[in-house]
Amino acid sequence: MRKRHLPTTQSAIVAIRETAAEFGHAIAVEEEIGNDDTSAGLSGDRRDDADNFFSHEAFIRIGGWPAIEVCLYDHDEARVSLDGVEFDVPRDSVPAFLHAVWSGLVHVKTRVFPPSGTLIVTVPGEPSYREPLLSPNVTPWLAGLMR
Repeated sequence: MRKRHLPTTQSAIVAIRETAAEFGHAIAVEEEIGNDDTSAGLSGDRRDDADNFFSHEAFIRIGGWPAIEVCLYDHDEARVSLDGVEFDVPRDSVPAFLHAVWSGLVHVKTRVFPPSGTLIVTVPGEPSYREPLLSPNVTPWLAGLMR
């Protein structure tokens, strides 16, 4: 999948919708436009930033299996929750990240001692995204990915 620049939240929503449709998944989008104090994104306080007076953030729930939620913030930030495991992904990389997940480029690496697991999503042309599995109770989808 060719990576493209997504300069706005709306362009990211469109790209995510196209990627989901390619794999037969429906999405539900909740958008929030305008500055408020309820979500400051990942970069901290934005109230003094005049350029973000009309900020645009979105929460996307993607149907199907595994459970996927995407939060798009200002400043090219996104957080993708993949079956409860959260990844910080640059906004431009979210469609490629989802494409990798649905293409099967994801696995769980486990260690016997100390007992631990890491969810790894391999996006072609980018470094792999890795997040530890903090809960000892994994979902059936995550259990099926263990190596």
